[in-house]
Amino acid sequence: MSGENSAQSYTRVAARRHIERTFDAAVLEILAPVELVDLRVAVLHSEEDGPSAIAIVCESMGQLDLGWIETSDAPIGWRAAAYRALEHTLGRALPVFGYQDLFDEIAMYYWEGATDDEAARQCLIAYHGADEDDLDGMTLPSEMNERRPDWMIAANVAPSARLPAALRRKLAGLREAHKALGSLTPERNAWHFDSQLACEYLPGIEECASLPPLTLVPFEHFTRELDDVGRQGMEMGFMDLAGICPLPDASRIDDWFVSLRLGAQFLLAAQDLVQFDPPKPRGSHARP
Repeated sequence: MSGENSAQSYTRVAARRHIERTFDAAVLEILAPVELVDLRVAVLHSEEDGPSAIAIVCESMGQLDLGWIETSDAPIGWRAAAYRALEHTLGRALPVFGYQDLFDEIAMYYWEGATDDEAARQCLIAYHGADEDDLDGMTLPSEMNERRPDWMIAANVAPSARLPAALRRKLAGLREAHKALGSLTPERNAWHFDSQLACEYLPGIEECASLPPLTLVPFEHFTRELDDVGRQGMEMGFMDLAGICPLPDASRIDDWFVSLRLGAQFLLAAQDLVQFDPPKPRGSHARP
C-alpha cells in the first residue's frame, strides 16, 4: 500500500524530476572517486528523430597528471613501464593523445609529413621560406625526438621481473580493467566513441580540433609543439567526448550503468598507478 500511495503522489513532472535526480545521484556515486579527470554525463537528443543518447564529457584539458612517473627519482625502467602502460590503455576511455600523435601532427604542420631531418629541411626551405643558414635554430624531427625524457622511451621499459611487486600488481590491475572494458560491445558501452555518431547528436562538432583535449606528453619538454597543435582546439573547441551511447529502449540503461562502472574501475586503476609511491630501490634495482 505504501508503494501505491507513493506512486499516486507523483505527477508526471514530479516523476520525471525524481528519475533525473536518481539517475544523477547514481552517476555521481560511480564517477566521484575518479580524480584523474573531470567527467560529466549529458543526455542528448538526435537531430534525426533517433533515440536519445547518453554522452560522457571530459571537462579536463591539457596534460594529465603523471605523478611519480614524471617527478620521482625512481629508476627509469620503472617509470617507463608505467608510462608505457598508460600510453597503451587510456585511449579506451578518455580523449587523450600521446607522443606519436603529437609527432605526426607536427610533421604535417611543419614538414609536410616528413619524418627525417633532410626531408624536413628541404620542406622548411621550399614551403616555409626558411633560410638555409638559419635551419640550425629550427625544430627538426631528430631534435624533437631527443627532447623526450628517458621515461617516455619504450626501449627503456624494465622487464617485469625487475619491477617491484607492488608496481607489477598495479600494472596487472590496469591491464585487467582495460580488458574488461574492451570486452563490451560498442552499442552497450558508455565509453565507446564514434565520431559519426557524435556528429548526429552534436551538429558542428566535426569542426572541432583533430586532436583531443588531453595529452600524456609533458608540457615541460614540448611547450611550443603542444601550443601549436592546441591552437585550433582553443579557437574551435575540442572533441571532448569520452563516449556516446544511444539508448533505443529503456532496458539498455542497466547495460549502460554496468559499462559506466567498468570504465570508472579502469580509470581508478590508472589513477592508482599514477598515485603509486615507489619503494626506495636497493642493490640491483637501483639501476634503470
